[in-house]
Amino acid sequence: MEVAIIKYNAGNVQSVIYALRRLGVEPIYTDNEETLRKVDKVIFPGVGEASSTMTYLKAKGLDKVIPSLTQPVLGTCVGMQLMCRYSEENDTECLGIFDVDVKRFPPVNGIKVPQTGWNDIYQFQNPLCTGLKEHSYVYYNHSYYAPLCDYTVAKTDYGLEYSAMLHKDNFYAAQFHAEISSKVGASILENFLKL
Repeated sequence: MEVAIIKYNAGNVQSVIYALRRLGVEPIYTDNEETLRKVDKVIFPGVGEASSTMTYLKAKGLDKVIPSLTQPVLGTCVGMQLMCRYSEENDTECLGIFDVDVKRFPPVNGIKVPQTGWNDIYQFQNPLCTGLKEHSYVYYNHSYYAPLCDYTVAKTDYGLEYSAMLHKDNFYAAQFHAEISSKVGASILENFLKL
């Protein structure tokens, strides 16, 4: 099986590579359109800022390539947010795969932004969560979120309920970092590889 990780100006790529290696997969790290179209699976990870990332994707033509991929694609953290229509982070038009707007967490008493640390996911409706127990814990680090919408397939709560995971056709997305979410994250990645 060939798995590509989309190359762009994002952090945490090494963590994704290590997580896939632990599952027996040696990923290809690339921004090459031909390679991205021919591999079996694509992962779109992310730690970074929305507008600068979209600028890079547009410069490489990846803003057109990613939405047109036909194999299973998994976006995580900023990758998930960029798969949405729009982000409030620096007023950024995104890829539009999911017709939902990403918002900044509102100021709520006792809630620190960014959300950093472990939180649970629940109400799964998603093949990536096969075998997980309800309220499994995963690792988050983000200031922006996708509201609940028609594409929501798992929820979490941090002062408000929001989309922990999204799904549409061959596109899957997780707000949390599956690659550093211990056994739960490894299970989600393994389920993605089995699609």
